[in-house]
Amino acid sequence: MREQSSAIRSTSIAVGTPPADTSPTGTTPADTSPSGTSPAAPSHRLGTLQAALGVVAFSLTFPATAWGLEGFGPWALVAVRSVLAAVMAGGCLLFLRVRLPERRHWAGLAVVAAGVVLGFPMLTTLALETSTTSHAAVVVGLLPLTTALFSALRMGIRPSRTFWAAALAGAAAVLAFTIAQSGGALTTADAYLFAALVVCAAGYTEGGRLARIMPGWQVIGWALVLCLPLTVPAAVVALSYEPVVWNTHGVLGVLWVAAGSQFLGLVVWYRGMAAVGIPKASQLQLAQPLLTLVWSVLLLGEHLSAAAPLTAAAVLVCIAVTQRSRS
Repeated sequence: MREQSSAIRSTSIAVGTPPADTSPTGTTPADTSPSGTSPAAPSHRLGTLQAALGVVAFSLTFPATAWGLEGFGPWALVAVRSVLAAVMAGGCLLFLRVRLPERRHWAGLAVVAAGVVLGFPMLTTLALETSTTSHAAVVVGLLPLTTALFSALRMGIRPSRTFWAAALAGAAAVLAFTIAQSGGALTTADAYLFAALVVCAAGYTEGGRLARIMPGWQVIGWALVLCLPLTVPAAVVALSYEPVVWNTHGVLGVLWVAAGSQFLGLVVWYRGMAAVGIPKASQLQLAQPLLTLVWSVLLLGEHLSAAAPLTAAAVLVCIAVTQRSRS
């Protein structure tokens, strides 16, 4: 496996008024307040915190993938992580007796499944087989801006000019950093990475729309379960053709990308997006490649360049501006 230098992920979203709390069956619980008003919506601060926790979880995805590839082949890793995440999600849905989503929501869940559950993990894992992770960081740097663009087209969101200026500046800073890290040369893996960027942004936007209707954890939960007829046979076939080398890094890597990146990270990410909106929450992902660099040093023993802290400072300024601008 090629030496890794940075990482992502990926892995959701919503705008407007946060969804009301729901019972395990997906229905709105009876109000318990004396005045008969609806329960208070999650605060903006809590939503920002939840989205930030999702970013932290996603920032570990590439180092965990690098570990996972030490024991699993790329196709087996993608299929197994999806199956394990679906088992966890399905167990929660079954235990809480959550009702099936309405028929009109299944098309949106299919978009989430295709973009977040299948497309993004598969394309980025294949990219990591043929390139260094510095190229994958390009995806992370551009993902918030692409997600904002998708949300504007899909949901009619019109952020302010200040928001767009800060978002573009942040994306440019991350893009310049990652290209400089890779020596300015593009690789054949770029096709995988840019395709991953598009499908993930579409999945994030559609998932965020659904998170206004049902709890965020149910959005990703049903998307994972929806993929089981594909991921279970794929896992069986991939494991039969790609031999598994059982080691600590391989096991820990696949467990993290399944539990942390594929399920739990997306749960808090969707909830955060539903509370604060797609454009503002998505800009928190500008910090993701820089967080990944930290994990790459701590977990993979890689070395940072002198440009890293400067880029980090620029990105943090851009995030602060986007959080203060009105969408």
